[in-house]
Amino acid sequence: MIPYNKPFLAGPELGCIEQAIRAGHLSGDGEFTRRCHRFFADTFGFGHPLLTTSCTAALEMAALLLDIGPGDEVIMPSYTFVSTANAFVLRGARVVFADSNPLNPNLDTTQLEALVTPRTRAIVPIHYAGIACDLDPLLATAQRHNLVVVEDGAPAFDSYYRGRALGSFGQLAAFSFHETKNIQAGEGGMLVINDAQYALRAEIIREKGTNRTAFFRGDVARYSWVDVGSSYLPSELTAAFLWGQLEHWQSIQHARRRLWHTYNDALAGLRALGVGLPVVPDYATVNGHLFYLVCRDEAERTALIARLRERGIMAVFHYLPLHASPYYTPQHDGRALPWAEHYGARLVRLPLFCELTAEQQQYIIDEVLTFYQTR
Repeated sequence: MIPYNKPFLAGPELGCIEQAIRAGHLSGDGEFTRRCHRFFADTFGFGHPLLTTSCTAALEMAALLLDIGPGDEVIMPSYTFVSTANAFVLRGARVVFADSNPLNPNLDTTQLEALVTPRTRAIVPIHYAGIACDLDPLLATAQRHNLVVVEDGAPAFDSYYRGRALGSFGQLAAFSFHETKNIQAGEGGMLVINDAQYALRAEIIREKGTNRTAFFRGDVARYSWVDVGSSYLPSELTAAFLWGQLEHWQSIQHARRRLWHTYNDALAGLRALGVGLPVVPDYATVNGHLFYLVCRDEAERTALIARLRERGIMAVFHYLPLHASPYYTPQHDGRALPWAEHYGARLVRLPLFCELTAEQQQYIIDEVLTFYQTR
């Protein structure tokens, strides 16, 4: 079976972990954590990066930083992972779901103005498949209404909007280093603080509500409990593994982009049959996170996944729209979100990981094309 995903070892990870162990610092914010922070600040222009235990943790930190609470509203796409919504629902906020757009599963920015109310506090776009949401109109709406933008950049490592790195636009941004992402640490994430007013409090929230980080910098004589918070700090072993990946980030990205473009070129003819392929607007770039097809209906998707599995290929669907989920349906305002439902019923992801061989990928391509030739 060709798996959908396979964790990738770049080479230095185990050596970095051993180095961390020998240094005698296994808890967070050691040398490897600092290296990772410097990398993201220097390479992508992020204001104040902080490694976290997951992207979910980073989003929860964002909700705490913004003092989100009951009565507040947060706008986000329905077609996203549950963590995007959970972070704010946990604080008592009402999530207002926006539809996807016809081009790709990203949030339809033309809907935003109509969704803003006096209770709206933030907009949380996700850059689906590492392809940028259209940020100019989104940021303009946020500025008009004095709203905070929190980028959910879970899949958006090394991807850009009009030449600028995703994760550098919102006041806050969250990233994932889960084993399914381009750069991996098993589990892991990062909160990026681009608005300096949140930086100090973010350190406190990340350290269980204490000013421990400031204490170790020598800014205070002792540390104590000064705010709400939780344990969002990853271990130095996680940071060491991540650093081992970051040392080879360009070769990882080259391999993933090559696989993405091979799929895109070989399957381009399916568009003439009405099958959707990823649409990358002029303002966006491809980071090779995932490659998907949008089938003509749900039955076709089911048949394609079953056919590929019979042939030893693990292809999978993705999100189910959150507005129609068992938990949130009673709380949704009843608006139809047809494009979110369109992608939820028809989108299928093909295997894409660094060690996917040219022979394996060609086999996948051939099987997909054969499927459509026989329908």
